[in-house]
Amino acid sequence: MKNTYCEYIDVGDVKLFTVVCLPDDSGSFPVVVSRSPYVDHFEDKSDKEMCDFWQTDAAKWTDRGYAFVHQHCRGRGKSEGDCIPYVNEKNDGNALYSWIREQSFYNGELYLAGASYTAAVHMVTPPYNDDIKGAVLEVYDHERYNCNYRNGFYKVGLHGEWYVTMYKPKSIRNKSYTLEKFLELPLCDFSEKVFGEPSEDFNEILKHPDRNDPFWENTLYGGRDSRNSLIGADIPILFTTGHYDIFTGGIYDMWRALDEKTKSKSALAVHPYSHGGSHTEGPVVFENGELNDIVPDYRIAWIDHIRNGTPPPFGKGKVTYYKTFGEEWCCDDFELDGKYISLPMGSGEISYSYDPKHPSIYKGGLSCNFGGCQWQEKRDDIVCVYTDEFNEESYIKGKIRARLCVKSNCGDTCFYIRISLCKKEGDYAIRDDIQKISNFDNEYCPGNEIVIDFCFDEHAFVISKGEKLRIDISSSAFPMYIPHTNYRGLFSDIRESRVAENTVILDKSEICLPIG
Repeated sequence: MKNTYCEYIDVGDVKLFTVVCLPDDSGSFPVVVSRSPYVDHFEDKSDKEMCDFWQTDAAKWTDRGYAFVHQHCRGRGKSEGDCIPYVNEKNDGNALYSWIREQSFYNGELYLAGASYTAAVHMVTPPYNDDIKGAVLEVYDHERYNCNYRNGFYKVGLHGEWYVTMYKPKSIRNKSYTLEKFLELPLCDFSEKVFGEPSEDFNEILKHPDRNDPFWENTLYGGRDSRNSLIGADIPILFTTGHYDIFTGGIYDMWRALDEKTKSKSALAVHPYSHGGSHTEGPVVFENGELNDIVPDYRIAWIDHIRNGTPPPFGKGKVTYYKTFGEEWCCDDFELDGKYISLPMGSGEISYSYDPKHPSIYKGGLSCNFGGCQWQEKRDDIVCVYTDEFNEESYIKGKIRARLCVKSNCGDTCFYIRISLCKKEGDYAIRDDIQKISNFDNEYCPGNEIVIDFCFDEHAFVISKGEKLRIDISSSAFPMYIPHTNYRGLFSDIRESRVAENTVILDKSEICLPIG
């Protein structure tokens, strides 16, 4: 048996390309399992070239005595078939586990490893067999709704553009796509225009913008296989996210929802960066801010801990997180005592016109869309208000909340808030949220005042004495979210838009900061 070799594993009517990397020519080993769709650049590589690449890349595992098995997801790289995101991952993943169990190198232990979609492929395979001893499942939220929507607004900046690249890249080589396609109405025609065929899963998702719709709990396209799948897993799992990951809020929710037995064995680590966890992703480099800065090879360290009883890289049953602009790592339950300070947004009222055909453009997706944190430019095309300067250092930990008192001449419209911390170097984006009037009153009478509440994803950061917050308010945020048409009804079926005249009553609006 060679140390590294390739297999084409039969899964129904397709063969899935799989690489096996072993520490030695013979023997049995604990097996780390990886599956990925992000392998199209390998499609034309020979098996020998693949073996050479993975023998080097997997050395970090094989040098520590682990076998490493890596598979190209269906329809990606050197694997056959069509890739339709999520649809076949449960069956294909379980088939790979079963194949490994039949191999002579398998010692009875499987460890699952992945980040983002490569973690999602493992989250759909519970209930786990007894030989799955632990996992590293990073930067992914098991709630499929959060991948697609926030408060009923479709996430172009997370799911939309990503889906276009993921859908059937082998059989549909030329897609008629530009970002502006997401501005064409009705959106229900999008897949036909872009792919030349209707995409059933995409079209079904567009029909269900309500988080409480049974679609998200009961259907394959809605993510039933992953929803709450880790509750009762009863294995040690290392979760990671970042203050500016695309899944931050959902991962905190997933962590809090774990059963105590699983949580006590597991850990959550939160860095100050974006989806990739690297200091290159943000406008500020924080001292020792990457997870590998505090625990080199933390993924291996986690599995070594499970197997050998070595110290865990992060506190078990706890959240290890970076205090942004406090320059320190903390480890605790990330529970809050409910203390808030309320800051007014100003006085009087400000009105503006919102045209869905010309949405406001923002840089950086913060914690809900790709793009992470970026310095925010000065602008006069939106409502922009500032708090007073803070007269003492303040530690903000948890979920910021905001309340807007608004009115509109339309029966439905939306409001978007983006909060930034004003520093000497520039305005550092903190959080954003979006809401529509119909989420609070589906029979809103145009011209009436209405209060809209916003709740932002968790954060932990320090506001220094003399600094202040900037609050941007608009009615759109493209390319992060689909623009609201200013009509009631299912957004994907609406065939026209109209201009709204929207007003914010500042002296009845406020922002609430959780004090750590």
